Amino acid sequence: MKSNIEVVQSLRGGLIVSCQALPEEPLHSSYIMGRMAYAAQEGGAAGIRANTVEDITEIRARTSLPVIGIIKAVYADSDVYITPTMKEVDALATMPKHPEIIALDATNRLRPGGVTLDDFFPQVRAKYPDQLFMADCSNVEEGLHAAKLGFDLVGTTLSGYTPYTKGTPLPNFEMMRVLAQQAGVPVIAEGGIWSPDQLMEAYRAGVTSAVVGTAITRPREITHRFVAALKANG
Repeated sequence: MKSNIEVVQSLRGGLIVSCQALPEEPLHSSYIMGRMAYAAQEGGAAGIRANTVEDITEIRARTSLPVIGIIKAVYADSDVYITPTMKEVDALATMPKHPEIIALDATNRLRPGGVTLDDFFPQVRAKYPDQLFMADCSNVEEGLHAAKLGFDLVGTTLSGYTPYTKGTPLPNFEMMRVLAQQAGVPVIAEGGIWSPDQLMEAYRAGVTSAVVGTAITRPREITHRFVAALKANG
């Protein structure tokens, strides 16, 4: 396995493809996500972002790309759902071929059990000191705070997805620019990138790498986008 420095360097200037499908989506299948990831690798992707141990295991069997791993889990007492508790971190970090990077929600919202990020992440870091961790943030302040807490990478993943950032235009290039200038750690652009032009704009903002998901791997949403354009134009 590559060193942490080599992993980050391999993602620099490249495209990370998010291969995810929730249970209610038509492509929900570890086999399908494995083939999606293989197709992304064939297309020149530098890395894969994936959800669940099952999907990551299949993707590992089909590709040689570094993986940003998450587990989406819903808890009744919290809106945080991206790798929200130590249970999900443990499941990812102890896989035989664990993800090179584990991403988790780094917003200022309370986690399950009323736990703050400031209480949670130091425990995670102490338990897995050699693991790369990515902070999924929704605004600049969260990104800067995550970097200070010791996250290895900071992402714009949740911009527009928290109550206090709802309606933010995506992609959030301004958030990318400020974090790239001030965070002091690699910044990963994620959220709302639909075109190669937007991807290049993200890199011009100074990010280290960028994640594209829906525009590549979710045909239902891609089809809906085209159909909506037809309806809007009569």
